[in-house]
Amino acid sequence: MSKSKMELNEAKLTRKTEIAPGVFVISYQRNFSFIPGQVVAIAVNLDEKPRMYSIASGNNESEISIIFNIKPGGELTPKLAGLMPGDSLFTTGPMGNFFGTNEPAFWIASGTGIAPFISMWRSGLKNGKTLIHGGRYLNSFYFEDEFINDLGDNYVRCCTQEMAENVYHGRLTHWLNEQKTLPANQKYYLCGSAEMVVEARDILIEKAIPFGNIVAEIYF
Repeated sequence: MSKSKMELNEAKLTRKTEIAPGVFVISYQRNFSFIPGQVVAIAVNLDEKPRMYSIASGNNESEISIIFNIKPGGELTPKLAGLMPGDSLFTTGPMGNFFGTNEPAFWIASGTGIAPFISMWRSGLKNGKTLIHGGRYLNSFYFEDEFINDLGDNYVRCCTQEMAENVYHGRLTHWLNEQKTLPANQKYYLCGSAEMVVEARDILIEKAIPFGNIVAEIYF
C-alpha cells in the first residue's frame, strides 16, 4: 500500500440517501480511475483513523459512492450518517485487488457486502453472473431492483428473519450447502462478514471448488 494512496484528500459530499433504516449511500465527486471491486479509505476528521469501504459505483460514473450501516457505538459511521451534502470528508485513492472480470462467476454477498458487486455490475461486468445475496430482513437486499430483471433465477436472495415469494428462507450458506453441484471452473467472489466468508469458503471447498477459484473480501 503506497504512501500516496493512503494520503487523505478533502472531498465534498454530493449526495446522501438512506436506503433502509440505518443504512446509507453517500457520494462525492470522483477524480481518479479505479478497478471495480477496489476500496477507498474514508475519515471525517484528519486526526482519526480512516476506515476502508468498497466503492459501490461504476467506473464510468462521475461520483464515488459507498454504502454503510450505522454501528451503535462506532467511531465513524454515526459521523458519516450525520453529514449533509456540501460537508467535507477525507478520502484516499483506490486500493485493493478484489477485482471483477467479465467472465462467468458467482458473486456471494451478505448485507452491505454487495458494494463491490454493485460496482462491477454498473461497470458492465455482467456476463454469466450468479448473485447469492444474504440478509436478515427483506429490506436488506440493497440495490435488488438492478439485479432482478437481468439475472432472473441467477439472483438468489436468502433471508433469515422474514419470508416472501421467490426468496429463500435461510442463510446463504444453507443455500450453498443444499446445492448438489456447483461449477468448479468458475470464480467465487465472497464479500461480507468474516463468519460468512469463512463458512462459505469451507462449503465451497467441500463441494470440490478449487481453492484458487475462491476470492474473498471481509467486512469488519
